[in-house]
Amino acid sequence: MQELLDQLITPEVRMVLYLMVVCVVMLYVLSIVYVIRDAQRRGAEPWWMWAIISVIPIVGLLAYVILRPSSYLIDREEQDLDIALREHQLSHYGICPKCGAPIDRDFVVCPICNTQVRNVCPTCHRPLNADWKVCPYCRTRIQ
Repeated sequence: MQELLDQLITPEVRMVLYLMVVCVVMLYVLSIVYVIRDAQRRGAEPWWMWAIISVIPIVGLLAYVILRPSSYLIDREEQDLDIALREHQLSHYGICPKCGAPIDRDFVVCPICNTQVRNVCPTCHRPLNADWKVCPYCRTRIQ
């Protein structure tokens, strides 16, 4: 049996087997490095837990790929900033107290239900907030 193995496993075959083993070990180490770096970029807390799980060959990598956060941390922060910007832009508008439709700050009446949402200056005819005592545009006293 040993003679048969010696005939089959020539130095060339042995070299190819060693190279295959080296490649598999390199892929294993690179998969661990990938999981650690990707977990840090995606904000997967705690990232070191994923590093420990990724040490389990194949199963650790598959578990991470299936359970990892769907987006990168920087993308989520950008989305939060975009939402905050949109909310800030919408804060310049109001809503109709009767129908809830969005109204611009210059509207005097709601275009949907015709409800008066602001007072009008008797002198310059600009829209005024209900709590203003003086028109800021022409200094007319409001009663």
